[in-house]
Amino acid sequence: MKKKLFAVTLSACMALSLAACGGSSEETTAAAETTAASDSAEESTEAESAEESEAAEDGSEEAAEGEASAVDLSAVKTVSEGTLTVATSPDFAPYEFYAISEDGTPTLAGFDMALAQYIADYMGLDLEIITVDFDGVLTELQTKSVDLGMAGLSPDPKRESIMDFSDIYYLGGQSLVTTKDNADVYNSTEAINNPDVTVGAQTGSIQLDLANTNSPDADIISLPKVTDIITELLTGKMDAAYIETDVAKSYQKNYPDLEIVADVPYDQAGSAIGVCKDNPELLAAVNEAIAAAQEDGSLEDFIAEANEVASGQTYEGLLDSEGNIQE
Repeated sequence: MKKKLFAVTLSACMALSLAACGGSSEETTAAAETTAASDSAEESTEAESAEESEAAEDGSEEAAEGEASAVDLSAVKTVSEGTLTVATSPDFAPYEFYAISEDGTPTLAGFDMALAQYIADYMGLDLEIITVDFDGVLTELQTKSVDLGMAGLSPDPKRESIMDFSDIYYLGGQSLVTTKDNADVYNSTEAINNPDVTVGAQTGSIQLDLANTNSPDADIISLPKVTDIITELLTGKMDAAYIETDVAKSYQKNYPDLEIVADVPYDQAGSAIGVCKDNPELLAAVNEAIAAAQEDGSLEDFIAEANEVASGQTYEGLLDSEGNIQE
């Protein structure tokens, strides 16, 4: 299996805003002394309450700061000192894919890749991306050859023996996909549960598990790349396929003949980062970085930008040994 290393860069900007308010009062007549005294007492009580509230807020801020510094980032160990090594499968837009520039140059893109850069920056590390097929991402984690696996991974309990999972950072879904011409025929998991129906899913993926669970009687074919599954669908060699919903929508933008015909129930909806096992400091740092990206709005921006870029010219798959698109 050939690997190509890519570095991804990202700059994130954050803004802080402060607000303050105040007020004053004065007595107007001697006849209002009793009322004024009462008002003064009330104001004193309000001031004390305000001070208590402010103290409580300060305490909350201090607690938050304590939580933010709970992870000793200097104690985080990675497979290569000073570098965060991440394995990905770049055939899963808008998670990870190649954006093609006007001169035909492929650049690794997707919100997983932007988040990977954010996490590396958060930990003060350089970022190194290793591109492999999806099954290879699982292998890289199992052999502890990388620190993280980011490829739209679902936190499937069956994978817990080879990796730890971060907190969920993105809620997605699963879909049944076919072509417009077949949409009336292969429109449910029941409709495709037939030995005469060819159903596709990515090798080693949750979608393959869903295919075996929901359509066990179908002729199920697993392929290493989602791109290959799309090609098989469009050329009529495959009748239907199980594909992650946002990935299916991304392909649909570029291939209008595709049709999403049904949602597929899945208990583990959402994506997490695969973390090299037996590295609790790294796991804690990753979770802290995810929370920070959600809090400052960066993750939302990454997703929006990835969806926009994915609607343009893209390439989904591995590059050759020289970093060029494989024909």
